[in-house]
Amino acid sequence: MAVSPRRPDQLRGRVFRGSQVVARGLLTRSELRSRAWRPLFKDIYVDANVPISHRLRCVAAARWLLPDGITIAGRSAAALFGAGTVDATAPLDVLVPAGRRFGPVAGLAVHTAAMTEGDIRQRDGIPVTTPERTCWDLAQWLGVEDSVALVDCLVRHGLVRPGQLRDRARASVGVRGWKRMLRVAELADGGAESPQESRVRVRLVLAGLPRPVTQFVVERDGRFIARVDLAWPELKVAVEYDGLWHHDPEQFHRDRQRLNRLLGEEWVVLHLTAKRFGTDFDGFLTELRRVLSSRTARLR
Repeated sequence: MAVSPRRPDQLRGRVFRGSQVVARGLLTRSELRSRAWRPLFKDIYVDANVPISHRLRCVAAARWLLPDGITIAGRSAAALFGAGTVDATAPLDVLVPAGRRFGPVAGLAVHTAAMTEGDIRQRDGIPVTTPERTCWDLAQWLGVEDSVALVDCLVRHGLVRPGQLRDRARASVGVRGWKRMLRVAELADGGAESPQESRVRVRLVLAGLPRPVTQFVVERDGRFIARVDLAWPELKVAVEYDGLWHHDPEQFHRDRQRLNRLLGEEWVVLHLTAKRFGTDFDGFLTELRRVLSSRTARLR
C-alpha cells in the first residue's frame, strides 16, 4: 500500500541525507520512499517539488558526497561555467587526486589523475576544476570533436585562451595526455556559436581542408552584407550549418534572404543539414572539396 506523502516544514524545498532525517524522527523510512521525495544519490534526497537539475546535483554532491580535495570536473565543470549542458539524470564527472581512493558511487563518473590545489576553485560553494584544468580533462576524457566543442564555448566566454592551453600542453611534454591537450588547443576557436558548428569545423580540418574562418562577416564598401558560419574568404566559399532551429519558418526566411545577398557578391554557399552531417558527411566533403579546388584554380 502506497504511503501518503508528508512534508515536514523543515524539509520543504531542501536537499537532505535520508538516514539523518529518519534518525531525527522527521520521517520514517516508508515515508522517505513516498512520492514527496526524490533520490539524488544513495541516501541523498530532495523535496519532489524542487526541479532536479545538473547544478542541483552538483550542489548536493559537493555538500554530501565529496571529501575535501575531490572536485567536480570535466563536462560537469564545463556546464557550471556555462559551456554545454549535462542532462539532470547523467552521472557527474568528478576528479580524484592520484593516490587517493574514492568510489565507486552511483551517479558519479569517477576519474583519477594527478592534480594540484591550483587546479581547483570554488564556484558558488561548489569545488570545481579551473577552466584551464577543465579543458585538460575534457581533452583526455572525450573525443576530439566533443572536447573542442566545449573548449570553444569556454574560449568564447573568455574563461580560457587557446594560447594559454597550448602553453600548458607544451609545459607538460612527457606527461600523459599532453599531445591530446595540444591537439584540442590548436583546433579551438571561440568564434563558433554552437557546439555543432564547432564539430563541423573540426571534422573539416581533420579531413585535411584549410582551416575556415568562423562567423565571417561579408562587407562591401564598409556595408554589412551577411555573416556566415564558416568561410574561406579569399575563395569566396562559405558553409552554413542548418540545425534543427532552422525549422522556424521566419528564421529560415531571414537566412535565405541574407544568403541571397551573397550571390551578388559571387560567393558560393554550401548548406550542411543536421541530418546530412550525421549520415552523409563524406558526400558533403566531396562537394566542398570540388568547390574549393575550382575556386583555387581560378585564382592561379
